[in-house]
Amino acid sequence: MMPASNSESGKINPFRGFAAPFAKSRAFPFLWLGHLISFLGSSVTMVILPVLVYSLTGSTTTMGVVMAVYMLPNILMLPVSGHIVDRYDRVGIMMLADIFRALIMLATAVLALTGLLIIPLLLVLIGCYGLLDGLFQPAYAAVRATIFTPDIRVTANSVTQITTQTVRLIGPALGGLLITHLSAGIGFGLDAFTYVFSFICLIYLRRTLIARVRTDASGTAGSMAAPSPSTDWKQDFMEGLAVLRSHPWLWITILAFSFINICYGGITSILVPWLFKVHHGWEPYLYGLAVTCSGAGAILAGLIFGTRQRWSRRGLMAYGGAFISGVSLLLLPFVPSAAGAVILFSLEGFGLMVFMLIWEISMQELVPQEAFGRVASLDLLGSFALLPVGYILVGWLADLIGGVATIAIFSGLGMACIALVLSIPAIRNFQ
Repeated sequence: MMPASNSESGKINPFRGFAAPFAKSRAFPFLWLGHLISFLGSSVTMVILPVLVYSLTGSTTTMGVVMAVYMLPNILMLPVSGHIVDRYDRVGIMMLADIFRALIMLATAVLALTGLLIIPLLLVLIGCYGLLDGLFQPAYAAVRATIFTPDIRVTANSVTQITTQTVRLIGPALGGLLITHLSAGIGFGLDAFTYVFSFICLIYLRRTLIARVRTDASGTAGSMAAPSPSTDWKQDFMEGLAVLRSHPWLWITILAFSFINICYGGITSILVPWLFKVHHGWEPYLYGLAVTCSGAGAILAGLIFGTRQRWSRRGLMAYGGAFISGVSLLLLPFVPSAAGAVILFSLEGFGLMVFMLIWEISMQELVPQEAFGRVASLDLLGSFALLPVGYILVGWLADLIGGVATIAIFSGLGMACIALVLSIPAIRNFQ
């Protein structure tokens, strides 16, 4: 009778495995909590920023320039940051980036609250912020790949994404309320505080990893620093390319998403805020609600994905999710009500999360730990290299032919690229 009872209990509670990362890893909670809190601040800022820019200028072109100025330093940093991350203390790099990002957001908050925040100053601050993001993200990816060991990898990725997207249920709505009823400066100040909190979590994470290194003769120093023989960042860069070339799934997907991200990213960052605020004239909180519900769709995808340790036909699943997102964006301008737009944005979040989970897990499975910082930086570089051009192009074209037509064109191009990539057996049959 006992085995039957256990089996029945397991069927009743398929989500029991989500506690495994917390039970099996002392480092996971600190990394998870620090990222979660800092993401709350970022999600508030990402709602406030476009509303603020459109309030100051009303121009999609200006918004495109703002996003391009954020992305360009980020991209320029990535080829060097991979070398830095694989050579020096990875957690220390994250701590340094958090402190400086906190200072930048604090300065932005002060300028906004005193009425001195103008577009040129905003561009300088956003550019510095992007530079630090280009250093932080490869370090975070490398630390995560080490802490997310094979026994907890699927559930750790799922828990991280589920809780991150849960914050999207709070952050964007909070951002919309802050800028509607208080001010943009309060939101920027909240973002600055979250980076301080993340810094404190990283202090404890670093202590945990140091203690683990001291007690584990096999060494997990890669979670903090992963030295390689080379001292030349160019040579490290080429070694990272060699790792990518050995796996068609990796390099083809990175190349494909360098284009798909232009199409989807330009729509979500430039034109969706325009659609809500300018085209429909809806209140800012409705845009925040839409972004929030995109997070709800992503949570649902994470919950479903995390219930199984292995999924078959992961190539089809990943790109199928990205295609669903494209369909949602294509239909978005043609729904007359805010409720319809919110539902479509939920579907967009669901589809992208399916892709993101499969992509992150495949990276952690295929890339050697000692090269992860370099490969992660190349992934980010390939995915985001053309985004500044894309943001400017989308903003300019929307001013020229209209936002609705631009959304239709770019979502259609993204879906066409996905269909083309799925014709490649290495992608379609990826397991």
